[in-house]
Amino acid sequence: MVVAAGRLIYPGRFVVAKQHDADESMGRPAMTNKIWYLKRCDLFERLAPEQAERLESRSVMRRFTKGDIIYLPSDLAQSVLVLASGRVKIKGLTPDGKEFIYAFIEPGEIFGELALVDESSRDEFAEALEASEVLAIARNDLFALMAAQPEVSLGITKLLGFRRKRIEMRLRNIMFRSNRQRVLGVLLELLDTYGERLGSNWQIRLQLSHQELASLIGATRETVTIVLGQLQLEGFIRVKRRSITILDRERLVAESAAE
Repeated sequence: MVVAAGRLIYPGRFVVAKQHDADESMGRPAMTNKIWYLKRCDLFERLAPEQAERLESRSVMRRFTKGDIIYLPSDLAQSVLVLASGRVKIKGLTPDGKEFIYAFIEPGEIFGELALVDESSRDEFAEALEASEVLAIARNDLFALMAAQPEVSLGITKLLGFRRKRIEMRLRNIMFRSNRQRVLGVLLELLDTYGERLGSNWQIRLQLSHQELASLIGATRETVTIVLGQLQLEGFIRVKRRSITILDRERLVAESAAE
């Protein structure tokens, strides 16, 4: 049991998803929600019907409200999770209690995938940033699927490699670069993942607070606010509430590589 934002949270509580009458009006196929959500995940979109049905029958849907802890570092790593809806933050805590954000998870992405490497316990926190639905797939069921479908195994291997590389780049950014360079680096990282072209500009679709940006690069909120203000005055970006627009991508790349 965990106390978060003044209320008691029971990590990992199970709530079986129910079929809603509104599914078809929302463009969802007339099938169980779990299969529909599985098909939204790149790793599982090409499964044969019988494979999808087996995975669906053995998976469990969990629902979380904003601020709920989905899992803790001390929880056993017995399942891999698929985010069906909402948004999730993967984070850790420094020895002095400060938050460090590893990643944001969007619908259709898997997380908690290190359960495939080590089932002893989780290494980080997963927190629902908004009302979220999560599919839990037992690690043994996923191992069986990986054995039957080499492309699923390859996809998970690539995912593990990509996320490890991203964390390593983030750590290098924190250890060897100035605060300005850290902010530039994380803006380019977010642009690669969440960037959307709007005319001659680029919009970062992921809305982040200054504190969340600070937690991505190991800086203080005040430092990030100052650097973002400087970049805006210099014409690199435009900041509006939680929205960041890149006004000159090439110049941002050149500035990031300059130091």
